[in-house]
Amino acid sequence: MPTVAPLDIDGHVVSTHFLGEIPVFATAAGNIHRLDGGEKVTEAHQGLLTCIRDPFSATLLSGGEDGKVLRIGHDGSTTLLAEAPRKWISVVAGGPQNAVAYAVGKTSVVRQNDGTVKEFTEERSVEGLAFAGKGLRIAAARYNGVSLHWVGTNAPAVDLDWKGAHTGVTFSPDGRFLVTMMQENALHGWKLDGKAGESRHMRMTGYPAKVKSLSWSVKGKWLASSGAPAAIVWPFSSKDGPMGKAPLELGTRANIMVTQVAFHPAEEVLAIGFIDGMILGVRIADSKEALLRRPGKGAITGMSWSASGKLLAFSSEAGDCGVIDISG
Repeated sequence: MPTVAPLDIDGHVVSTHFLGEIPVFATAAGNIHRLDGGEKVTEAHQGLLTCIRDPFSATLLSGGEDGKVLRIGHDGSTTLLAEAPRKWISVVAGGPQNAVAYAVGKTSVVRQNDGTVKEFTEERSVEGLAFAGKGLRIAAARYNGVSLHWVGTNAPAVDLDWKGAHTGVTFSPDGRFLVTMMQENALHGWKLDGKAGESRHMRMTGYPAKVKSLSWSVKGKWLASSGAPAAIVWPFSSKDGPMGKAPLELGTRANIMVTQVAFHPAEEVLAIGFIDGMILGVRIADSKEALLRRPGKGAITGMSWSASGKLLAFSSEAGDCGVIDISG
């Protein structure tokens, strides 16, 4: 049985991440708690809205109600990357070579490591941002679709249109697909490597609730999603991705919704967090389930694997957080 080291934090915990082998928990109040030879706390924001793991470095990127964009190190150090006074920063993304992107209303801002800044203006407010793998392009999710911008040139944006509000965006690890979360209970995808004129849309519908968590498997063969009483896992290994294919449904529980999904860093094993605080681990190959944590006080709001894949940190909206050791 996996062992759980609990950590109780006051208030709503927005997300949890590992920086190396150090688990870090970000609270809505703006504090960053880390377990590094005991619990240590950094006051980062006056109200935190988003905190993500930079996929290209061992740091966190955060945005807050104070209009600040911060980079947070494993030692709790904070670096102010940008500031938009009297604005809320709820969308951030990390790119190669310490590039960072954030959204202020209808504007996407990309800041390079040398301090150069490029702004892209949309017709509607930006709800999600993601860098393509090499950092040459950035995707901005908005109402009625996604805009793809070239970061280093003045080439015109490519607009991927689909009616409705798009609230988050992710590139597949190989860059062949782009997937958005929608305000309605659906995902929408585009095939980016198709010939001109091909039908490039992928509709992924049938969710009973909004999708708020996505996770790609280690080689990008699978995309797991929340928003149902099971983890809905779409196949992306074929050239057309999930078009015409049914998803896997893993960890099914009657009427108890999945709120977070997180793929293991090396194996096709998925951690599934539920609205009642329970966490399951499920192996893709045979759908074998392992109970990682019994139900708790609040919905799971974040999960993150350590680099070694032996530890899983989790956060909850009630502040009952912890670290699960699955190596035992």
